Amino acid sequence: MPKPTVLVSGISGFIAKHCAVECLNAGYGVRGTLRSLQKAGEVKTSLAKHADVSRLEFVQADLESDAGWSEAVAGCAHVLHVASPFPAKQPKDAQQLIRPAVQGTLRVLRAAVAANVERFVQTSSTAAVFYGHPRERTAPFTEDDWTNVDDPAVTAYSKSKTLAERAAREFMARERPSLHYSSVNPSLVLGPALDRDIGTSAKIVQMFLKGKYPGAPRMSIPVVDVRDVARMHRLALETSAPSGGRYLGVADTLWLVEIGQALRDQLGDAARRVSARELPDWAVKLVAIFDPAARLAVPELGKLIRVDVTRTRQALGMEFIPAQEAVAVMGRSLIELKLV
Repeated sequence: MPKPTVLVSGISGFIAKHCAVECLNAGYGVRGTLRSLQKAGEVKTSLAKHADVSRLEFVQADLESDAGWSEAVAGCAHVLHVASPFPAKQPKDAQQLIRPAVQGTLRVLRAAVAANVERFVQTSSTAAVFYGHPRERTAPFTEDDWTNVDDPAVTAYSKSKTLAERAAREFMARERPSLHYSSVNPSLVLGPALDRDIGTSAKIVQMFLKGKYPGAPRMSIPVVDVRDVARMHRLALETSAPSGGRYLGVADTLWLVEIGQALRDQLGDAARRVSARELPDWAVKLVAIFDPAARLAVPELGKLIRVDVTRTRQALGMEFIPAQEAVAVMGRSLIELKLV
């Protein structure tokens, strides 16, 4: 018997396309939402290179409108709610991110409950986990940790992901629907790009390969491969664990200079413009006086983000692709797609 249909919101996104490929190759039907159906042909062409798209369809729906969501979920057994704003830079008004993230999540969740959907997996983020904690903290982060949105240093994006996931969990606790809910919380998502629409997460690797960084700030970033993130979404649909699971997607934490090193080690001459230098903290702070992007990095300088994903590994049976491989594979993709 064929497996049921899964709704993938925001199917044109980097993670969402991989989730669609994962589900199609596992035998599910996939219905993807797009803000405009004009992108449907482009998305289908990309997915067809990696999966049988005979059970792929598209519907139009936007996170900031009720229109289309009841039709989108009709006949679907499960929902992967992947759509969420992910900007290249932080907006002046945080509500530009928070409003569609929170209200959009609740809009899709209510439609799923009304349609008697069986499982709902929300793509959250470790941005909802790591931030606003004391700088001197040394204990590893786990599934129990939450970003403190009251900390003035927390970005609008981190607030949007935290508040959207909290809103979904509060809805589940208050309404107590029969729907099985869980979240997947990936860190920096790298790995193979399926097409030239690479999204924001690829920018670090792209900028390294273009030689845009004279050196790497002394920052650490947890990394995960997009193929593992997609697999986590599918496994969350199939797990026997009770509703409410929270699954952290982290293969390892890399210093930025180690990301550059992985590119140089594995890409050879293609990575010749990647700097091997680590910038002193004072230099980053000096640049931060004039550069808002550098200003965001200052609170993270020298801080090693430790993460313990033992519970996620056990719950989903995950073995993560090494972080350095995710970096190198993304680099190769960008080169093949002529994006560097």
